[in-house]
Formats: sequence, structure tokens, C-alpha cells
Amino acid sequence: MDYTSYYSLFSGSGIQIFLVIIPIVLVAFAQIMLRRQYAKYSQVQNSRNMTGLEAARRILDSFGLQHVEVYQGQGQLSDYYDPRKNIIMLSPDVYSGNSIASLAIAAHEVGHAIQYATKYPVIGVRQKVLPLSMMAGNLAWIVIMAGLIFSSMSSLLWIGIGMLCLVAIFQVLTLPLEFNASNRALHNLENLQLLSPNEIPAAQKVLRYAALTYVVALITTLAQVLRLVLIARNRD
Repeated sequence: MDYTSYYSLFSGSGIQIFLVIIPIVLVAFAQIMLRRQYAKYSQVQNSRNMTGLEAARRILDSFGLQHVEVYQGQGQLSDYYDPRKNIIMLSPDVYSGNSIASLAIAAHEVGHAIQYATKYPVIGVRQKVLPLSMMAGNLAWIVIMAGLIFSSMSSLLWIGIGMLCLVAIFQVLTLPLEFNASNRALHNLENLQLLSPNEIPAAQKVLRYAALTYVVALITTLAQVLRLVLIARNRD
């Protein structure tokens, strides 16, 4: 038996290649599955013939959040909630669309508005980490590249790795918010009878793959951190 290939796979360089390829594959898979599910269920009209705007407004009003405004944004799958302005931006297909996918995504963004209104525990910690993680995300690769180029300044590489770790912490804190917003969305869609019981599983599929993109983003960051740690240790 030839053990050479096995050795190269689990050697430092083999692991580094593995840590590059796997995140790329996972990102591609998550994006493809999300767009496939969205494309599928954006073509299925919901039984109430309700638009994403109407569903969002209905859920918001049921929680006494009349002050939260809903606007139409631009682009596909560009939906978000802005807690600073108390506004929900829905992509055109979601805003005016009457599909199951439109209602699922609109209800998910409303879920974030409800989280802030009810002071969901993780939000406070996440908001404190947000400014630092944004700064770290913007500067990390500049610092890392400087550390890689100038071998005499290896400490910069470790500083850059620390910055990526901060980004990973923010991504970890984001996961419970996303899963909770999806759970709230499904509960509200069913409880307010905006979707029929047989339509809920379709909405669940759309939200499941949307949440998967956040999981993959975290895995990608952790893979980058591990790969850079291996590089830094080999240098030291």
C-alpha cells in the first residue's frame, strides 16, 4: 500500500488545501440550494394571495409595532431590518410578491424587529461586538497580508488572526438571532393563518437554507483562521 498520498493529505500543506477547498464547496452548495428553494417557492402563490408587504404589516401590527415601517428595496434576496431606523427593507419580489417564499422572507425580517422590540438576550451582546467586528473585518486581511509579506513582522499575522477570531465571534452571536427569527416567522405565519398548514413546510425549507448561509459563513471564517494559524506556526 502506498502511504505517500495519505501523508500528503494530512500534512500541513494538505490540510491547508483542504481548508481552502471545503469552504468554497460549502458556500457554493448553500447559495445554490437557497436560490433553488427560493426560485421554486417564489413561483408558488400562497393560498391567501397576500403579498410580503401585507404579511409583514399584519405581523407587525399584531405585536403593536405600528411604528416599524416597511419599504421596498433593490436587488434579489437583499432583505433586512435596520434597528437604528426601525425600518424593514424588502426586495421587490418579496415586497409585492404573493408567493410562499415572499411571505417566509418577509416574516423572517419582521422576526428581527420583534427581537429588538422584546429585547431578545443575544442582541445586547451582539451590538457591543458589532463595531469591533466591523473594524476587524475591514482591516484583518490588510494586517494579515502585511504579516505574510514581511517575514520580520510575524506578529502582524497573529494580530490579523485575532481580528478574524473577532469576526467569528460576531458570526457565532448572529446564528441564534437568525434561527430565532426564522422560528418566529413560521410561528407567526401559522398562528395568524397567513399560510395554511400544508404551506408551512415550504416556507420552512426557504428559511432553513437562508440560515445555512450564515452557518457556512462561520465555517469559512474558522477554516481561514485555522489555515492562517498553521502558516504562522510553520513560520515560527
